Amino acid sequence: GATLARDEEQNLWSTPHDVTHTEADDDRVLYNMIVVRNQLDKDSEEWQKLNYDIYTLRQTRKEVRSRWKHILEDLGFQKEADSLLSVTKLSIISDSQNMSKARDILLKLSEETNIFPTSWELSERYLFVVDRLIALDAADEFFKMASVVYPKWPGGDRLDEGPRALQSVPTVP
Repeated sequence: GATLARDEEQNLWSTPHDVTHTEADDDRVLYNMIVVRNQLDKDSEEWQKLNYDIYTLRQTRKEVRSRWKHILEDLGFQKEADSLLSVTKLSIISDSQNMSKARDILLKLSEETNIFPTSWELSERYLFVVDRLIALDAADEFFKMASVVYPKWPGGDRLDEGPRALQSVPTVP
């Protein structure tokens, strides 16, 4: 029990025993939230609010990762999707020339698709993923697929505004 709880606290990405998290800015924010929450009384309103915020951030991260995995699988990377999304402290950019291209594609994904929520600060994690896609010559196809599967909705910043939302939109004859 204690080991599992400690593992959960050390996990900064999404699920217990996830070794793919990096020590990026968004991870430090989450870590700091966990540290502050752990210093509070569990019965306090502040503890409950922080606990909810931590849970919400983790759920958002899971949903974003799920979206990326969905697109990778649709592009034919069923077996490789998890490894393409795996980013550790040892991950490197394959080619320094790819860095600016990867940043451009990541920014374009955030501005022109709904793969990330509007409030999402671009995670360094996905820079490594885009770099891998560039190396596989699949980055442009990934962007095209993301544009179709997760189109940008005007004024939308909810995660559920992707393809599932299309089911609730009436069709016009």
